[in-house]
Amino acid sequence: MKKSMLFFAAGAMLFGAACTSTTTDSDTNTTAETTTDATVANETASGGTTGLGGGGNATGTATATGAGSTANSTGMLDAETIANMDDATFMMTAASSNMLEIQAGKLAAQNASNAEVKRFAQMMVDHHTKANQEQMSIASQMNVQLPTVLMPMHQTMLDKLNNKTGKDFDEAYMDMMEVAHKMDIALFEAKSNNAQAPTVKAFATKTLPMLKSHQDMATKIEDQVD
Repeated sequence: MKKSMLFFAAGAMLFGAACTSTTTDSDTNTTAETTTDATVANETASGGTTGLGGGGNATGTATATGAGSTANSTGMLDAETIANMDDATFMMTAASSNMLEIQAGKLAAQNASNAEVKRFAQMMVDHHTKANQEQMSIASQMNVQLPTVLMPMHQTMLDKLNNKTGKDFDEAYMDMMEVAHKMDIALFEAKSNNAQAPTVKAFATKTLPMLKSHQDMATKIEDQVD
């Protein structure tokens, strides 16, 4: 997990932008967006809104509020930030994470040199594709529009695989999988306890064992390829 701190720092910056932003459609073609944390806005405004896929919904109104922009001195998201994340922001973040798992998994299934890494990658594609389909159904009921592109923190993680081959690719991919699942487990554990919507709570609770299983496997395989 050599890159853990970098990725959590990127996550802290993203959550600052995503979770202090409120988007309201006043008519079909007009969107107003405000960001309450000036420091975070200056650092992430160029990528945060795009990473959220616009944040609109079927009724013309979407909010992603409540998580704040708090990170501790290590650059990791603190427990309070995760605990206070609203359901809409959680759903958008989880959807982006699913896309990361699928895109990285497809890349690894083709480019990995280790057979165990290839098998793990294909499992990530299969499991997270299924989870994404379930999540899309829940988001539709909530009138939450899920992102269609990776959030900046997830894109940064995927970019780490660029131009890597052979053993270097295997190590980078498995290290990323450890970090990604550690982040996801923290988010899903929080929502399994404090989600506002029963459907979100049920989704988080159902998905959590799968994420923990993935994390355990990723740790073992990462140790093998290091």
